[in-house]
Amino acid sequence: MLSQQSTRSLRSCREHASGRAATKLVRVQAFKPASTAAAASRSSSSPVVQLHRQQQLPVVSSRQSSVAVHASSSSAVAASQAYRSKPANQVNVLVVGPTGYIGRFVTKELIARGYNVIAFAREQAGIKGKMGKEDTKKELPGAQVVFGDVTNLQSLRDTAFAQPVDVVVSCLASRTGGKKDSWAIDYQATKNVLDVARERGASHFVLLSAICVQKPLLEFQRAKLQLEADLQAAGDISYSIVRPTAFFKSLAGQVELVKQGKPYVMFGDGNLASCKPISEQDLARFMADCITDADKANAVLPIGGPGKALSAKEQADILFRLTGLPPKYFPVPIALMDGIIGIFDFLAKIFPALEDSAEFGKIGRYYAAESMLVWDEKRGVYDADATPSYGTDTLEGFFQKALAEGLKGQELGDQAVFGVGE
Repeated sequence: MLSQQSTRSLRSCREHASGRAATKLVRVQAFKPASTAAAASRSSSSPVVQLHRQQQLPVVSSRQSSVAVHASSSSAVAASQAYRSKPANQVNVLVVGPTGYIGRFVTKELIARGYNVIAFAREQAGIKGKMGKEDTKKELPGAQVVFGDVTNLQSLRDTAFAQPVDVVVSCLASRTGGKKDSWAIDYQATKNVLDVARERGASHFVLLSAICVQKPLLEFQRAKLQLEADLQAAGDISYSIVRPTAFFKSLAGQVELVKQGKPYVMFGDGNLASCKPISEQDLARFMADCITDADKANAVLPIGGPGKALSAKEQADILFRLTGLPPKYFPVPIALMDGIIGIFDFLAKIFPALEDSAEFGKIGRYYAAESMLVWDEKRGVYDADATPSYGTDTLEGFFQKALAEGLKGQELGDQAVFGVGE
């Protein structure tokens, strides 16, 4: 039960990462950008160097209701934004990661808005690669589905960018959250897409990141932050960096358990961490807005769903109220996770194959104690009021539907840790 809740939290954050310099005009709200020169000088060839330097990367640090970093673009970048004035059917949008949990919703939203959508997918896509080419095409009707490898620059050039692309939307995320996978996908594969996008003259890059990168203690967070820094430093392509809070899916791990009359497992008193969860549909709409909304250009954008921030205990109380069952809680000391992590860290020194298991434990511990809200660095607290809200879907509505219809389509697949939640 413990790992099921923690692994769903893992997916929420993961789903759930040298050019012409642009003069930075910073609107000080809740983000302090790394300088263009410093970011450009970082080596992308050595993860060790990257990890050391990540500590200098920016963190959210203000109570403002939105977080944005704006740059005064060069004349070339300004001219390239002409696509914003075109009808949607004249704008080519490339989506990488279109078959992932969030990528599917983003791709379908863009199709619904009338864009010419190019979906660049793996030949064997979806959960554990169970989707073949025809399955992917059926999943994304209305898109031009092409197949290739984001880890291969030539594949991107020959297939993904075979035709002019105005906007790139990246929904790439590491499949496991392990150390090597994080740097291979959250950083390097996404960097490959960015490099070819700049080479081929794309105008705008929408990046799906995660709000948890504000306090980078995990490998995938450092990898995502490195990519964010590279994107901001590029100077010849505008960007929107979207940092969502928890997804509804990540909070669904105990719906069936509560429905069966079992206690709700929570760490401490259930109030250690809170979030403003957002539905996949609302997040997809927000990301699509980034293509046309000028105020979302050259901006880092944390985003949550509607309503107040909810702690684990408040989420449990919603479930008990909806089921009509008496509340039953199973509190677990967070120190228990510290002990488990310590064991795995020790064993990983002897058996390197266990390194990722130790990382998974740290991921679970992070989401047990850290809120998915904007971090106010000056005060050293998470700030629910400073975390923007968007959309109309509520967690209570999601729980209600899940209790009535089940959780089909909410499988974690490759993101499951220790096989839980597959």
